Amino acid sequence: MNLIAIIVAVYLAVMIGIGLYAKTRVKSSADYHLAGRRLGVMMMAGTLAATEIGGGSTVGVASKAYGDWGLSAGWYVVAAGIGILLVSFVAPAMRRSMAVTVPEVIGRRYGAASQSITAVLGSVALVALAAVQITATATIVSTLGGVNLEWAILATGVAVVIYTWIGGMWSVTLTDFVQFFLIVGGFAISVPIAMHNAGGWESIVSRLPEDQLGFTKIGIPTIIGLVILYFMTFSTGQEAVQRYYSARTPRVAVLGSLLCGGLMTLYAFIPAVLGLIALAVYPNIDENNALSTVAIGLLPPVVAGLLLSAVISATLSSASGNMLGSSTIFIKDLLPKLGGRVTEENELKFSRIGVLAVGVLATVISLWSQAIIPLLIFAFTMRSTGPFCAFIAGLIMRKTSRLAGLVSIIIGTVAGFVWQIAGEPLGIASIIFGSVCGVVSFWVIHVIDARRGRLVGDADGSAASAAAQRDEQTSEALQ
Repeated sequence: MNLIAIIVAVYLAVMIGIGLYAKTRVKSSADYHLAGRRLGVMMMAGTLAATEIGGGSTVGVASKAYGDWGLSAGWYVVAAGIGILLVSFVAPAMRRSMAVTVPEVIGRRYGAASQSITAVLGSVALVALAAVQITATATIVSTLGGVNLEWAILATGVAVVIYTWIGGMWSVTLTDFVQFFLIVGGFAISVPIAMHNAGGWESIVSRLPEDQLGFTKIGIPTIIGLVILYFMTFSTGQEAVQRYYSARTPRVAVLGSLLCGGLMTLYAFIPAVLGLIALAVYPNIDENNALSTVAIGLLPPVVAGLLLSAVISATLSSASGNMLGSSTIFIKDLLPKLGGRVTEENELKFSRIGVLAVGVLATVISLWSQAIIPLLIFAFTMRSTGPFCAFIAGLIMRKTSRLAGLVSIIIGTVAGFVWQIAGEPLGIASIIFGSVCGVVSFWVIHVIDARRGRLVGDADGSAASAAAQRDEQTSEALQ
């Protein structure tokens, strides 16, 4: 086994070790799903950033920089950072809701049907997102170990399931915190070394197509569309929202979110530069292998091991968050409606079984479809177009139309699917088209019901409010 493989193997062993430690902190389902709602600012920012800097933001950006987007592929991550900054405005409302899942908030305001539809959309989308991260990790493992991609996918699926299954949100949060610093450090060290070994920046530029360095090559409309996409998907995505729910206080949720957005924006163009270096030195490789090829071919073994461990950190942390989020939604929002009797005593057991089932399903999807960014965007569209308006309105408005929520979820989702199947006419992204349809239908019905006096608040809003007040008082006392 070469030195690079040894470093990666040691990293994976450390992650599993952290998972075993996290297991000692899991005493209840609240610990497993929400880390006991005790995350501070640094832990909050670290776990958010590590979760959102995944396969699309590392392997995906490098491959797009190698291919059609050039340097402007970095906007994919800048847009994500801006999206997180925008979510900061609704972060306090998320934390004060005292919810565990996104569909729970939907259900309180709009009823069981809206909750079930949102739960199915969110859970399925998270399985697809986990599959993307498994694929991204497997491409590194395959290149590094010289093994078949399918075997690499199987090995990756097993590894991420183990440490997620063991410790839940505590495991995910602790590993994310370590992984975030490894991601930033690994990439920051790698760029100047790879650039030097490729002959310097001028030599690299001379071997690139002229338009590959265009800072906005992907186009301003695409950049704006990505910002909107990320704001929508982060504000409704269980893997992100679950972290806001886990913050110690609403203030911590805001500060952690702001710090995360800033850190992601600073990191954004690093993997794009590595993709350009790969194109200059290795012009005839598969674009999905751009990052791993640079690591193995242009970096010293120790640095290559750190970079590849950083990439695996990014992808595994995102996959674990997606798996936990999907399992949480299923246990909290779907299983009781399917006749399952979930109690405080058996919820932890069901949650771990859920993580295992989600991991198996995500691995199967990864074996079937090995796309990265296209599958990411599909999943984001599926879970966000319909529930977005209803969820945000339910968080920030005291009363809304119950019917408006249900209709907007259905219309937004169907419109997004149809628009995507139609090939996104006029160049308008399906997530934009679907969400506009959802927002318009929501407000039309909301205004009509407001005139008829049919607006309602949360079904158990007073209980949630009282719980939130008690929780904040406890947190302030601890501080």
